[in-house]
Amino acid sequence: MEKRLEGRPFASGDFSLADCAAAPSLFYADWVCPISQEHSLLRAYRARLLERPSISRCVEEARPYRHFFPLGAPDRD
Repeated sequence: MEKRLEGRPFASGDFSLADCAAAPSLFYADWVCPISQEHSLLRAYRARLLERPSISRCVEEARPYRHFFPLGAPDRD
């Protein structure tokens, strides 16, 4: 993903369905195994996704259900 994101704000350049598909995976993946500092483009991409109003709304509306996540939810995001 680092290579793919070079020079792009989103997976295909502009925000697209590919980003909608990537958002949930990256959201939870970073909880399970935090994205390392050496993957700065991927970390920034995840942050940009979370700034999108549609994705941010999903995260907020799901907040009451975090206790169902089997590996636990961090106190962030």
